[in-house]
Amino acid sequence: GGRCGPRPGKGAEGPASAPSCYRCIECNREARELYRDYSHGVLKITICKSCQKPVDKYIEYDPVIILINAILCKAQAYRHILFNTKINIHGKLCVFCLLCEAYLRWWQLQDSSQSTAPDDLIRYTREWDFYRMFAIASLEQTAFFIGIFAFLWLERPRTAKKKPNFFLLLKALLLSSYGKLLLIPAVIWEHDYTPLCLKLIKVFVLTSNSQAIRVILNINRMVSLLAVLSGSLLESAMVYFFQRVEWDVSSDCAIYKSQDL
Repeated sequence: GGRCGPRPGKGAEGPASAPSCYRCIECNREARELYRDYSHGVLKITICKSCQKPVDKYIEYDPVIILINAILCKAQAYRHILFNTKINIHGKLCVFCLLCEAYLRWWQLQDSSQSTAPDDLIRYTREWDFYRMFAIASLEQTAFFIGIFAFLWLERPRTAKKKPNFFLLLKALLLSSYGKLLLIPAVIWEHDYTPLCLKLIKVFVLTSNSQAIRVILNINRMVSLLAVLSGSLLESAMVYFFQRVEWDVSSDCAIYKSQDL
């Protein structure tokens, strides 16, 4: 015998007495433990009874390797992060990503506007514009998530055997939106190819969101892509609404289009 559970120092869940909440990263079956610690640091990785492969090989990997595999959108890395580790940075990451997106919109808005107003009025206006961009970015992201949840709820009878955990899905979507952090470097290192980089970042974020949905709900790739597309359509409808009320949202329609810099 020996102790079982996730490897210490990897940010994973608690001891063996905890409820079975781990998943095999290969076949997505539930597992009671990730490894067994016999003594003196001698670990034996648990073998999945379903696929006869290690339940989670990433518990012995360096975090940098895990991050690289996540960037490559490997389902095994996503299962390790979402099911077999205890990561609670999704709220802070969401706020920081929204700040990055708001800064990009604010930067483009200030770059395209010229004013002859006094300096103190300009500073006040620019500060208010940043808050406005943050609020609009938050509303658009909320519309994106609502579109995804609505599609999955309507599709649930045909794709899911049990009621999906929408809280866990929301956490996965927030974590998989980390690609938005690349918006700031793309703006700082301004180049002729910056518009193309922004488009690629958008595609990467949507691809990551699709993979997160697929991993959490264990559904096929086409359904997850349709869910992301539904969210994007509702987000576009929100952008159209803001444009109709004559708000300069500087959203995807403006941010990711080609322009001369």
